[in-house]
Amino acid sequence: MAVGMVMKADEVGQYNYRKKITVFVVLSCMVAAMGGILFGYDIGISGGVTSMDSFLKKFFPKVYRRMKEDNKISNYCKFESELLTSFTSSLYVAGLIASFVASIITDSFGRKPTIIAAGIAFLAGSGFGGWGYNVYMLILGRVLLGVGVGFANQSVPLYLSEMAPPTLRGAINIGFQFSVGTGVLMANLINYGTQKIEGGWGWRISLEMAAAPASVLTIGAIFLSETPNSLIQRGADHEKTKKMLQKVRGAEDVQAELNDLIEASNTTKTIKKPFRNILQSNYRPQLVMAIAIPFFQQVTGINVIAFYAPILFRTIGLGESASLMSAVVTGSVGIVTTFLSMLSVDKLGRRTLFMSGGIIMFVSQIMVGAVLAAKLGDEGVISKGWSYIVLILICIYVAGFGWSWGPLGWLVPSEIFPLEIRSAGQSITVAVGFLFTFIIAQTFLAMLCHFKSGIFFFFGGWVLVMTVFVHFLLPETKNVPIEQMERVWKGHWFWKNVVGEDKDKEVI
Repeated sequence: MAVGMVMKADEVGQYNYRKKITVFVVLSCMVAAMGGILFGYDIGISGGVTSMDSFLKKFFPKVYRRMKEDNKISNYCKFESELLTSFTSSLYVAGLIASFVASIITDSFGRKPTIIAAGIAFLAGSGFGGWGYNVYMLILGRVLLGVGVGFANQSVPLYLSEMAPPTLRGAINIGFQFSVGTGVLMANLINYGTQKIEGGWGWRISLEMAAAPASVLTIGAIFLSETPNSLIQRGADHEKTKKMLQKVRGAEDVQAELNDLIEASNTTKTIKKPFRNILQSNYRPQLVMAIAIPFFQQVTGINVIAFYAPILFRTIGLGESASLMSAVVTGSVGIVTTFLSMLSVDKLGRRTLFMSGGIIMFVSQIMVGAVLAAKLGDEGVISKGWSYIVLILICIYVAGFGWSWGPLGWLVPSEIFPLEIRSAGQSITVAVGFLFTFIIAQTFLAMLCHFKSGIFFFFGGWVLVMTVFVHFLLPETKNVPIEQMERVWKGHWFWKNVVGEDKDKEVI
């Protein structure tokens, strides 16, 4: 084909099939997004089972006795236990380490094998958890689940972003967070049902049920096709990649996008050490976002709500069943707002959702902190009316997160990295997320005990900081083809002074 006939991209960076999405892509992304359901299920299930009397009595008897019999201890301190937090947070340590291993597999063997490995680890973890007879067996199960989460969170967002057409990439990638929310809701509903089983063994069903979506992910992933980006990165011939690209895009004329993939692949081949290469100044904006976005996502406090919601609701005086149902309500709100975000992100843009969601979260968290400071002391309980006001405010907070930082915390990092550092960048994103999830999970019950209602002012302050950060430092990435993303940094008021024109770019 003559050079003049090759359409690389138009002036706004689009290809000629801008609005098209194929059934093949939809089905592939639905299977891949099952990794999100498993992540959400693992987040939601731990908070539910650790609020069940039968589970606490068997594995954490000191916490159970403190909750039932010790009337002198502060309401905010009843659940403080290093062993209990180790059960919850062990998943995230394993996930942090696994994400770096997953990066090597993703680069060397492709996105598909990494997703399959995630499913197998999930299956093993659910077995150890459901059949655990002591707390150490439970923690081993959580570690295996963490390996699965690390592999899935590293590979699935990349898979979704690479399979999606540029103008629908936001909506399709947000399918991952929608799946996470679905998994949390599933866990909350199952916990609510199994808590009512007589005999005190319902928690086993809650932990074992992770095997169901894990089976779907493992079997479904076997039939997934590899992304065109991964094919060409690993040396597939251009004709094979072109055929896959035509299948994915549902169009014959894919030469423009193929040219971008070839160019990105050629750059990739010159880089032997992507984790060192990402430290260069021309990749500085991506590195900052790879660290800042997952850090900010965790200090919103959302995972506190996700895995400790039933405990939090018991702290303010709701009973076991009411606490689990309240977690179902908040989970449902999160799913609805994430779905609305999915419909809006490619029209309104990433920055609009970040800013509006940040304002909603900040206001609602300050109000929750104020209500608890005024109405809940160290002893006694808050009135039922104020309990429901707190529940409503937490639902508003969850709505703000589901609209913004929930889905965009996964979308933006997965779409900003050039191919040569994409897997390394995603690993850093996942690892930072796991690191701070672990820190918060490990310290939250102690923080709740010492900060009391001030815990919500603490997280609210961070929400204010991250909203200002987005306003000044995050450029809009809406509708920009993934292999042309570097132009948004060169056009940004601040980052253009850092990246320059291939400033300091070296081959390492």
